[in-house]
Amino acid sequence: MFYRENGQFKTSYREDQQIFPIAQDRVFVALLLVVAFVGVPMFTSDYMFRAILIPFVIMAMAALGVNVLVGYCGQISLGSGAFMAVGAYGAYNFFARVPDMPLVPALLLGGLCATAFGVLFGLPSLRVRGLYLAVATLAAQFFADWMFLRVKWFTLDTPSGSVSVSNLQVFGMALDTDVNKYLFCVSLLAVLALLAKNLVRGAIGREWMAIRDMDVAAAVIGIRPMYAKLSAFAVSSFIIGVAGGLWAFIYLGSWEPGAFSVDLSFKLLFMVIIGGMGSILGGFLGAAFIVTLPIFLNQFLPMLAGLAGFEISTTVVSHAELMIFGALIVWFLIVEPHGLAKLWSIGKQKMRVWPFPY
Repeated sequence: MFYRENGQFKTSYREDQQIFPIAQDRVFVALLLVVAFVGVPMFTSDYMFRAILIPFVIMAMAALGVNVLVGYCGQISLGSGAFMAVGAYGAYNFFARVPDMPLVPALLLGGLCATAFGVLFGLPSLRVRGLYLAVATLAAQFFADWMFLRVKWFTLDTPSGSVSVSNLQVFGMALDTDVNKYLFCVSLLAVLALLAKNLVRGAIGREWMAIRDMDVAAAVIGIRPMYAKLSAFAVSSFIIGVAGGLWAFIYLGSWEPGAFSVDLSFKLLFMVIIGGMGSILGGFLGAAFIVTLPIFLNQFLPMLAGLAGFEISTTVVSHAELMIFGALIVWFLIVEPHGLAKLWSIGKQKMRVWPFPY
């Protein structure tokens, strides 16, 4: 078959440790990048950009950050929405208070603010774990909701608590069209995904996975749990904070603290669980599932009701959408608890040995 690796010889350790060691994978990823950067902007409508592609790219970035912490380091977090909020409001304050502040440095500084916030609320991970750590990170969510709602300094003393940004530019390119916004977001996602992939393949990534598998044994062999856990919180919070800045600046444009509620934290956790924990690809697959499924159900259910000869209201559609969405999540977790990334891995292994059984 076309996915065979016969004749692909590696003569050095560097070649053996490539991110994509099989030539077919490298070709597939190259084609995927061409489609993402060239094909999608040429043939996609504005509705697709606003409703699906831009939210998917930003949510995939946030899920990538959550996967670093939950999937690779094994530290359960329910405060991802708070980290996104800190990144968004941090970037907004740098962007609004510093004259002529460029957008990219503002987003990165917002990510650093989220890093400090994440490390602060990651300190309980040194003493507690599991459900207790989840509750501790949930406290970060409630604290962020209170802070950005009550402390008017973060919103530049705006009476309504709502803030907005406009006239965004990146290296002289105005982000005034959906295509430019998409290209900017997908470029940042590609860079952060590459950095995250190299991190989890390196020494720090192996420390995270050792802590995830058995923290006591990891400490016995010389791994410092404090450094490993806090570094995972730092890297994860930075990526989530940058995603929060993009969500506020690029997707929303104007927002209030309610835009980063606890529902967003649960949604990001579902993305990681469904996509596959401990997998960079899992963040992309989980984000695609969570973003596109509600839109599909919202279009499919009225059409199905019309074919059956009756009409349903938008309220019934929204309730049915939530019930079907929850049932699908439960069903999927029972059928394949390791996520969509595991199904993708099994499919590749079957192609490598076809026509023999796997």
